Amino acid sequence: MTTLQGLFQDYAHKLQVLYPKQEAESLVLWLFEAYLGKKRMDILKNENLETLPSGLTLAMENLLVGMPIQYILGKAPFYGREFEVSPSVLIPRSETEELVHLILKENPKEGLRILDIGTGSGCIPISLDLEMNTPTVFGIDISEEALEIAKRNAGLLQSKVAFSRMDILKEDLPFEDLDIIVSNPPYVRYSEKELMHTNVLAHEPHLALFVYDEDPLLFYSVVSQKAKNSLKPGGKIYFEINEAFGKETRHLMEKSGYEEVTIFEDLNGKQRMIRGVKGKGIDRQ
Repeated sequence: MTTLQGLFQDYAHKLQVLYPKQEAESLVLWLFEAYLGKKRMDILKNENLETLPSGLTLAMENLLVGMPIQYILGKAPFYGREFEVSPSVLIPRSETEELVHLILKENPKEGLRILDIGTGSGCIPISLDLEMNTPTVFGIDISEEALEIAKRNAGLLQSKVAFSRMDILKEDLPFEDLDIIVSNPPYVRYSEKELMHTNVLAHEPHLALFVYDEDPLLFYSVVSQKAKNSLKPGGKIYFEINEAFGKETRHLMEKSGYEEVTIFEDLNGKQRMIRGVKGKGIDRQ
């Protein structure tokens, strides 16, 4: 027999090989709530535990080899909701929540037509669909596995986003008169791999993360060009960006003919979002 407090301290200590103390303790709390139904207050009461669920033991083993807890639990929070996730999709990040918040703040009108490119779990278009007033929202991705998860999330959250498969690098956008196009494309250079946590490298989909160093703005260039055919005049395009390429991304978008191109910082002061507006006279080709 062990106590809840003893188990908490044991697990947190073991995880500090991979994570800082505070993060390790947060992960253990997350596990305890999922598998034991226990919260921080229960740990303070120091209850006895006669047996441990096998799922908890396996989850701890997976954490110790670096698997993100969101994949272990199969879910991740995003903009006040829970989304199903798996190693087929990126885990939704707080920076992406800020991108969604920016779009909502800048676009209060009802009935907008919106497209999300590289939709992954569907967290961006589903959040926009549920937070806005009667929008029509589409999401595309190259990955069938990602689209299956996005569709399940739409069903679970009662969202009407229409998802479809498409390779943005090879196909033209089959959408017209869009008010907003948003994309969080692959933007981490392969040379930046060594700066990333092992749990990201070992478990998250590289297809959705990385871009070759020789052409780090490939997706921004292609999406910016193709978006011109689908956006209505005055329509907006939003990207999440690599903080190392803020100026270059702005220059690329201005060169493509977008107006009011603006870089936005995230809460950590990093250049993480950019927005451009399709001018009235912008070429469609």
